[in-house]
Amino acid sequence: MSSANPAAGESYTTSKRVKSVLVMIVLVLLTIICLLPIYILIVNATRTTTDITTNGISLIPNLHLIDNIKTLLEWESAGKVNYNALIGYRNSAIIAFSTCFLTVFFSGMTAYGLVVYDFKLKNAAYTFILAVMMVPVQVTSVGFYQFMTKLGLTDTYWPLIIPSIAAPAIVFFMRQYMKSSFPLEIVEAARIDGCGEFRTFITIGIPMMQPAFAVQAIFAFVANWNNYYTPSMILISRSKSQLTLPMMVNTIVSNDKLADYGAQYAAIMLSIIPVCVVYFIFSKFIVEGVALGGVKE
Repeated sequence: MSSANPAAGESYTTSKRVKSVLVMIVLVLLTIICLLPIYILIVNATRTTTDITTNGISLIPNLHLIDNIKTLLEWESAGKVNYNALIGYRNSAIIAFSTCFLTVFFSGMTAYGLVVYDFKLKNAAYTFILAVMMVPVQVTSVGFYQFMTKLGLTDTYWPLIIPSIAAPAIVFFMRQYMKSSFPLEIVEAARIDGCGEFRTFITIGIPMMQPAFAVQAIFAFVANWNNYYTPSMILISRSKSQLTLPMMVNTIVSNDKLADYGAQYAAIMLSIIPVCVVYFIFSKFIVEGVALGGVKE
């Protein structure tokens, strides 16, 4: 029996190593699949139109990024496109950061209320939130546009920011996170110590929900930064001073007379830089949340 134990232990160790190697291979492949399109986009932003159309996909960067950016500036100065990267960054940042804050904060507060408090219509309210989540934005877009027109809010950012307070999908994910990892005892302890309800949410609820806030902040920021549908419906004057960056990029990509693929890829590459920066800033909170979530009391 004693001679069999080392063999069994060695077999288990070998099996564990094989599984680890297979998992690592799968993760590497998934990483390549996710990052390869972005890498090709960046590479194409450094190539010329002739190179892109003649040689197709290339994994080797070229040296024409500055030239492609200069082409964008020339198109802007000639009035061929409504494009100005700095103005686009400013407008998109105003909308994306404002909606991100309102979405995450009020969705977290709503989820906190659904988990911490007990009231008669609690289940009905949650069911209503789920029902609203199933309604596509496109279904209500006509009524939303007519309502904003009657209020005189077209060509303003208010219809793009204020409605972000109601985000049923984020409320759902926040509630699921709190149901699995939020101890209600600490709220009771805060009440006993005389802490107010709103202060309890700010000082205790938000720090304990930090991983969920970070994840949903990334999703909300990316969704609102890349949002083209709603701004194109509300900003009807198409003034350059109001256009978001996706709308500006669309004026370049959709213009058949400006078939410079290198410049188009450069415009798209410039538009995704803030998304990458925000992800790298918040990704550490996601990793910390996963690590903390694996610890059981």
